[in-house]
Amino acid sequence: MRRRLQAMVLATALAASALSSAAPVAAQPSASTLTKSVQGVSDPASHGDTATWVVSYHNGTPGAATITDTIGAGQAYVPGSLQVPPGWTGTEPTPGNPVVSATNPNVRNGGTAHANLLTPPIPASASSTGGDGFSPLLHRTPDGRLQAWNVYHHLPVANRKLMCTDLATSAPCPGGPWPKPLNTTPGPFGAGDTGDIASPLEPQYVRDPGTPSKVYYSAVTTTSIGVGCLDLAAPGNCGYWPLMNRAGQTSELAGLVALGGNLYGAATSGHVVCWTIASQSACGGQPYAPIVPFTSNGGYYFGALATAGGKLFASSTPSGGGTAVMGCFDPATTSACAGWPSPKALGPSGNATYNAYTAYGTTGAETGACSTTSGGTSVTTCYAIDGSPLPAPSSLAGLGAGVLAFNPEVVRVGDRVRSYVAIWGGPYQGAAVCHDWSTGTTCAGTPARITHPNANNGVTRDYGYAYDPPTGCLIGLGDAGVLFSMDPDTGASPCVRTGASVSLTPAQFYCDGKPHSASYTRASLVGVTPANVNFGASTITATDQNGAAVAVPGFAPDGTVDLSGVSTATLNLTTTLVLNSGADFGGGNQPSLVVEFTGDAPQVCFRTTIAAECTVTSVSNTANGTDMTGSFASNTVTRAVTPGSACLPNVVVNKEVCASHTPANCKAGGAGPWVKQAPVGVLGLLFATAYWRITVTNNGPVSIVDSSVVDDGESSCQTGPFTLAPGQSKQVHCSTYALLSLFPLINNAKVRYTPQNSPAGTPPFYTGWSSAKACPLLCQLQ
Repeated sequence: MRRRLQAMVLATALAASALSSAAPVAAQPSASTLTKSVQGVSDPASHGDTATWVVSYHNGTPGAATITDTIGAGQAYVPGSLQVPPGWTGTEPTPGNPVVSATNPNVRNGGTAHANLLTPPIPASASSTGGDGFSPLLHRTPDGRLQAWNVYHHLPVANRKLMCTDLATSAPCPGGPWPKPLNTTPGPFGAGDTGDIASPLEPQYVRDPGTPSKVYYSAVTTTSIGVGCLDLAAPGNCGYWPLMNRAGQTSELAGLVALGGNLYGAATSGHVVCWTIASQSACGGQPYAPIVPFTSNGGYYFGALATAGGKLFASSTPSGGGTAVMGCFDPATTSACAGWPSPKALGPSGNATYNAYTAYGTTGAETGACSTTSGGTSVTTCYAIDGSPLPAPSSLAGLGAGVLAFNPEVVRVGDRVRSYVAIWGGPYQGAAVCHDWSTGTTCAGTPARITHPNANNGVTRDYGYAYDPPTGCLIGLGDAGVLFSMDPDTGASPCVRTGASVSLTPAQFYCDGKPHSASYTRASLVGVTPANVNFGASTITATDQNGAAVAVPGFAPDGTVDLSGVSTATLNLTTTLVLNSGADFGGGNQPSLVVEFTGDAPQVCFRTTIAAECTVTSVSNTANGTDMTGSFASNTVTRAVTPGSACLPNVVVNKEVCASHTPANCKAGGAGPWVKQAPVGVLGLLFATAYWRITVTNNGPVSIVDSSVVDDGESSCQTGPFTLAPGQSKQVHCSTYALLSLFPLINNAKVRYTPQNSPAGTPPFYTGWSSAKACPLLCQLQ
């Protein structure tokens, strides 16, 4: 027996060993769940109440997810009330489709994470904008896609001139056909040659400080010059504000710059115009006196604007030839700056200027303004804020004859300030000149003339650049109508870098108004091969909700960043990655930067109004979801609806007595007849039985519950509790056996009831009394 037991134990051990060495069973996806609740209404609720429905979603397996919730009967959706977590897209109900929905293409970390796409390196083959754009305007969509917008310059009012390019695909943005017209009326962009705003020769743009997706630009209509507005997020036109009438020497507006909350521009007449961002209205007393002479070539302003030390500087090429000049305007006095009694020369005579730019000292402080003129020779002239001469940047010396120079893009990293000046003409098909103000020389690591042989075979005819902080790349555009990228440290094109910015506020994942605990965990690069990243040259920076720096460690070798030590309401992370290879981008792969936290399941919320109709006695909602784990549903939440004063039931009671001499006719279902007073002779003089019928009718509009018949003289007539729906009736049959006298027997009944869904503690309602009379021989003696 002992040997048999030993053998059994050995066999069991061998079997266990065999199981442990077998191939592992694939892990099953964790279940996803939806939990439904309602807020803002009591239980029971009342007609006209507004209910807030909360759906908590815990994701079991990363991937796409959709949550839907059909608005239940007896409710009306409150437009604009849908709230979804960051990274989700909400869709409100439409006529014929009473469904609230929320979708997320890639839910991570149980749902408590937010991600933005890493911008792919701009392809070496330049992206055509389809027209002569001037300088790019960069905009990131909520999911991190980088767009380059541009306005074709010097086109008449009606012409289509606004273009948008998706830099990830080098294709036009969704929402085409592109280009689109510019219009003074706010609203979505139109189509065709239907514009009423012309574009200037040399636009300069200003971002709204509160809403960076809004861009203000110098605009021209058939009757005026002023400020136009583009909303790149909507997208659409966001207004136009005229500042001067087009008349005489006033035909165009040179750019726009911002100072002290105002936008300033210079008209071809030399006048300074002013517009206040906060009030969106013209400044008092504008337009101000001219600071430069009349300039016009075919109605266009030849020159540009710059700021330094709180002052406005305007370069200008006088009409009819002569020497280009620079003027200075002091917003504090709304007149010419001290030390600038008249415009100062930008030699030599006969040269034209298309630029004005800020000069900096070696510490990065603004010291004055410069302009590089074009003609038989290219000359750069600079003046200090007080009007005294400044040394010109050496990097721009010797450009040669026929070279056009345009306003630079300024890139500041700490105290290091670099200006990237776009040039073309003469020997150049398109190039950039980088001047490092910190060293006073050409930028280290870049050629003296940065050409772009990999972009459109070098034919770019550069007008301007836009710096993208997340990637650390410059995006260029020019007269050739092609977009291209440039590495600001080397001048190489394309710029083989990537980057993204993610702003994570855990409180935005919840909408029930209750406190929720959350703690940051990590940031990670998803879809990126670590070996393809030069982490030593890459950076990640963080700020809080107030813009203050937050200390975070650098990237670990696996592409993650430990955030467990961070404690702030909002965490803004920006990463710039220098790539060894761009192999991770393309082929449908879309790498991203993900920031995660741990906390309660995120929520979707919306509101409904409970209908006022008395027929609505309850409302309910159930949410449904689908994700990588399959389909699932939430619990159903129901709220009873108590009747208000306009919905109290109408209950009627009718007490009758049987007038038949045959008892069978006086029982339940008997033919009667049933009357309010029995005729003389139906009851005898001594012992007799009076048969009663009580009819209770609910005439609506709501049901009654906990109802009972109350009878003051016959206990057998009392019955209950019972429930009656609207339109229903109930009959009670009972009888009284008694010694009758000469006097009649009168019996009274009423009904005690409660309207359906009445709150706890609601006192009962009563009908009036209803009576019937049973008579002996002398009924009339009553």
